[in-house]
Amino acid sequence: MTRVSIEQHTVADGGPYAITTGPDGALWYTLVRSGQIGRLVPGGAPQHHQLDPACGPTIITPGPDGALWFTEYQAHRIGRITTGGTLTEFTLPTPQCGPFGIAAGSDGALWFTETTTDRIGRITTDGQVTEFPLPAAGAYPSAITAGADGGMWFTMNQANAIGRIGPDGAITVHPLPTEAAAPVGITTAPDGAVWFVEIAAGQIGRITPDGGITEFTLPDRTGRPHAITPGSDGILWFTEWGGNRVGSITADGVIETHDLPTPGSEPHGITLGPDGALWTALEIGALARLTA
Repeated sequence: MTRVSIEQHTVADGGPYAITTGPDGALWYTLVRSGQIGRLVPGGAPQHHQLDPACGPTIITPGPDGALWFTEYQAHRIGRITTGGTLTEFTLPTPQCGPFGIAAGSDGALWFTETTTDRIGRITTDGQVTEFPLPAAGAYPSAITAGADGGMWFTMNQANAIGRIGPDGAITVHPLPTEAAAPVGITTAPDGAVWFVEIAAGQIGRITPDGGITEFTLPDRTGRPHAITPGSDGILWFTEWGGNRVGSITADGVIETHDLPTPGSEPHGITLGPDGALWTALEIGALARLTA
């Protein structure tokens, strides 16, 4: 079993939720309860940028313009923050749409999910928004990632499926083999496939560009996996917020899990940091750094 060292860094009691590495060599994260965007250079002190306290910032991602882009789930907006801290917010055309996942596409725009109105949105770096309705009602699209095939792949949490939208807006839906699996986090791996987590089924899934799906059962099916990201070595790392763990899975399905040092940490987002370590956001008010 891989030996993993875990260090915990307190940042703020505002519910660290999602985390990513910015183009400035810093970690950027959302604080969903306090309505803030955080920045941490490994080894330094955290900085926080205050938004509307009730806006509910969720997922954050680097944009093609050198800024960080994020969703405001409660305020129904898309936010943009430069590495210097300048903030811009874009109100979405559909009211009460609940934007959640966001990722940069190969077309130079940002693509995002609208959980409550069953749409996929696209926003250009100057704020022009286009929305594409899904073919299923109540699908609750959640996380989204840019696939190696040029499309955007996303989880359909309540439709029990993985979706793909092309640059032209054409949507394909791939039902999952396991019923009521409730997929959430999703990422593109070095093997060219898209990997995702099934929060209700306690599984990790893999889908190829042609729609072939493989599922891998976790040692603890009640661990409630949430987010997933590639590490530096091609291994995928994921969080289990219900199990208070971080796990890894190889391309051929070998799984290892590692307990976090503080009980009830509620790990959610996870990313490969600028220092080559894995970092995960803990809702208890900290970031955890993992090195193998």
